[in-house]
Amino acid sequence: MSSRAHFPTHGVTTSPEQEREHLQTRWLTATLGRILHFRHPISVSLMVAAGVAAYSTLGLVKFHTFRMGIYDLVIFDQGVRGYASFSGPLSHVKGYWETPGTPFSLLGDHFSPILALIAPLYWIYDGPETLIVAQATLFSLAAVPLWVLTRRALTTPAAYLISTAYLVSWPIAEAASFHFHEYAFAPLLTALMFERISAGRLLQATFFVVPILAVKEDMGVFVAGLGAGLALMRGRRGFGIALFACGALYVYLATRLIIPSFGGQADRYWYYSQWGGDPWDAISNMISRPHEVVSTLFSPDTKAWTVLLLLGPLLFLSPASPYMVAPGAMLLMRMLATDPGASGWWSTSYHYNAAIIMALMCAAVDGLARIRRRIRGAKHNAVASYLPAGMAGAMIATVPFFALGNLFSPAWYQPSERTSAAVAALAVVPNGVLVESANNLGPHISARTHVVAWAEKPAKRPERAPWVVADLDEKQPHFSSVHAQVSDVVALQERGYQRVFSDRGYAVLCAPTACR
Repeated sequence: MSSRAHFPTHGVTTSPEQEREHLQTRWLTATLGRILHFRHPISVSLMVAAGVAAYSTLGLVKFHTFRMGIYDLVIFDQGVRGYASFSGPLSHVKGYWETPGTPFSLLGDHFSPILALIAPLYWIYDGPETLIVAQATLFSLAAVPLWVLTRRALTTPAAYLISTAYLVSWPIAEAASFHFHEYAFAPLLTALMFERISAGRLLQATFFVVPILAVKEDMGVFVAGLGAGLALMRGRRGFGIALFACGALYVYLATRLIIPSFGGQADRYWYYSQWGGDPWDAISNMISRPHEVVSTLFSPDTKAWTVLLLLGPLLFLSPASPYMVAPGAMLLMRMLATDPGASGWWSTSYHYNAAIIMALMCAAVDGLARIRRRIRGAKHNAVASYLPAGMAGAMIATVPFFALGNLFSPAWYQPSERTSAAVAALAVVPNGVLVESANNLGPHISARTHVVAWAEKPAKRPERAPWVVADLDEKQPHFSSVHAQVSDVVALQERGYQRVFSDRGYAVLCAPTACR
């Protein structure tokens, strides 16, 4: 008798409970299969969501505990609100240094028209918090094209490791902690462009040139540097030369023609007086004095530490790629500055390093891929495994020393003893007025008043805003001392200003005509 006789396939009956269990098993199996099929999109989405949550928390906690200031959060808040109301990116903070109450176009300060893309979000929520969350989202989304680029160039595990390294990188953390800036767009656009270049889609890569240039006028240096790097690569020389010419021409047009047309000055941020009064003199002098170039790059030593902290966690792999020329050009532009006004360019603080960290990471990936292609045998795969793990580990090790580490400190979330007094002081100020505000209070009334910076007033500009919110305990950025702040309040009262609030060092004053 055949075995089929022992195990008949027909005539077998099952109970309804068994049938349901069978259907549930099939459904679970199919669902698990679908999840596994989409496991990478889900995993990467979770990484991005974690980044958005972390950096939004970092910024919003600082905002609500009064640790953000007028420079630069209110400046961008006023500009984006202007875009949202179709009146242009006008800032009372920037305009106040000329005539009180007269706004100044941010396009005359830095040419960053890409900020208009955030304006629709102000139709949903009108306030600086929108900028904070938007910046966190833009920074975090950049991990997606970086993951795609890395997976293609190396391996899937490497893609996760290097994307993690980017998301916890100290340049992004420092930028997210320091208010909001136009460089929020730089990592995402940079990653998208490098991803298309690495895929060999040069025409598609050109679609990102205009948005990158619209981030800020100095991104022309980045595009020119990228072009110079690509010109060194076989098969991309023509494309590289075109990019270089486009970037160099844009820097000239933006600084010499576009910004002045909006009321700005071409040399507003010229910090190279040691080299000359204009770019041509500076380049000529640098070429003729190479020994001074080297010494300038390492003086003060803050410059060297910043470069070391940028390249070290990436295991110094970035210089192994021609892509390094793009962020390298931006770094040279900053580190060759000689004037004290450029001190922020040299440090690890602020937002400047966020403009190049993605390019450095893409260059590191390309450099690692080039090294890997030269290696055979077991070491071939080991390189793609161990070095990305080293990059992720090194970047994670920096977290406690920079802004992202604050998220792990319970004390950091606590408001100060003066917070309630600050809230009460701001409640006295009516809506729609022009108000000189202490630095950390300005962001909290920016959505409902015309905020300008409270500052020492030179004789040539005696006009004052009708409302003044002063801080008599903590030194303000635009005063030489706390004593000068107290003297200013006394002088205002001598001019007839009335003190309508006073508590825990905060004082609110209004002009006689405004108090009626």
